[in-house]
Amino acid sequence: MSDLDDERAAVMGLVRELPRASWTLPTRAVPWTVRDQIAHLGWFDGAFARAISTPVEFEAERDAVADVGAFVEAANAQVPADGPAALAWWQDAALAFDRAAVALEATDPKARLPWYGPPMSLRSAITSRIMETWAHGADVADALGARLAPTDRLRHVADIAVRARPQGYRVRDLEVPATPVRVELTGPSGDVWTWGEESGDVVRGDAEEFCLVLVRRVHVDDTALVVTGDAAREWMLVGQAFAGTPGADPVRA
Repeated sequence: MSDLDDERAAVMGLVRELPRASWTLPTRAVPWTVRDQIAHLGWFDGAFARAISTPVEFEAERDAVADVGAFVEAANAQVPADGPAALAWWQDAALAFDRAAVALEATDPKARLPWYGPPMSLRSAITSRIMETWAHGADVADALGARLAPTDRLRHVADIAVRARPQGYRVRDLEVPATPVRVELTGPSGDVWTWGEESGDVVRGDAEEFCLVLVRRVHVDDTALVVTGDAAREWMLVGQAFAGTPGADPVRA
């Protein structure tokens, strides 16, 4: 939980003193602005709080969703349009999430939470919030001409990206390859993180670049990642660490 709180604090710190005009700056997640990115994070922290605290009501809400894209845009519209007010909304939603998560951990730590995709454990929910917070925070930083300082919290993002390897294939109706891919990443502190057994297909390099590729913000060819093997290359082109539709493919800079 502390890693999620720290990631939120890093992103909130980017926008807390923003002049009002900066809230309307466009981000690389077209057509979203800085305000839209913050609104999205707030709304879905609140949604997770509801999934934990009132799961039956949440499931009814979820089952009414017919068009995911329209639903996400409608959710954003429920958050105040004013940037500072959207940030305050997020702060309240984050607190609600944390309180609900702490209560669930104390009473039923093995509970499965309903979500818009498959049910998940509380631990997975927290990891997914770290990934989303970092990804959208990186969008905000990019729009502001800044950089979200990389930390070893990226290991959570990289881990969910590795485990979600089949996701990019499934949402494109592609067959998931049987070929294993080994991942060897260097984290911000210099530690090397690895996943998978030795294989002819390997992705090696900087953890931040790997994560940016698999949250579909950066094209792999614009990174220094060393990608060996056809299966590894294909994964870097279609992979995504998040659920839902892939959206527009990243274009080379």
